[in-house]
Amino acid sequence: MGTSARPADGAITLAELREFASFPSATQRYIRRSLDIGLRRRDATKLWSRDLVEEASIRAQARIYGRLDDIKMRVPDDSGLEQAEPFMAPLVTVSAFDLGQDRLGSFSAYRFLYERLLGAGSRPWLPGAFCAAASLPHLHPEKRRTLLQSISEAAATAAGWSNREPTFYPEWVEKVDMSKAN
Repeated sequence: MGTSARPADGAITLAELREFASFPSATQRYIRRSLDIGLRRRDATKLWSRDLVEEASIRAQARIYGRLDDIKMRVPDDSGLEQAEPFMAPLVTVSAFDLGQDRLGSFSAYRFLYERLLGAGSRPWLPGAFCAAASLPHLHPEKRRTLLQSISEAAATAAGWSNREPTFYPEWVEKVDMSKAN
């Protein structure tokens, strides 16, 4: 017997789709590219690189994202501090790389990407990782200010987090030649 989708599942997917649509196009592109790299969905270099600089950026991102499997395995199952360091240290490093690419301009874009890369269990840890990465000196002071101001008080001080996995994973969409469509 198959499982059927509940009406709430569609509403949640629609909310995720709306959130993704609210991001600037460069952020949307970076999230789709990052999911292709991090989830190993397809050859990101072939699909996403438009020039040699972007090709080098994708290769660097793939190297950094090589740590994601280990990070996923270390997502703490409680708030105990003994599990924090082996998880947070590499997560902050990978997060710092992504924020340094200047495509994730807010906590919501960062959270959207990392919930999909690491799963729902990472949610309680994402505000701290984001704030740590956004505070590092490799970012211009004005960029640090913008990023840190993008996290809401509610996100930073949440009493609890949903354990529901994301349902919408944006992907590459081929452009349609409207002159030939019909």
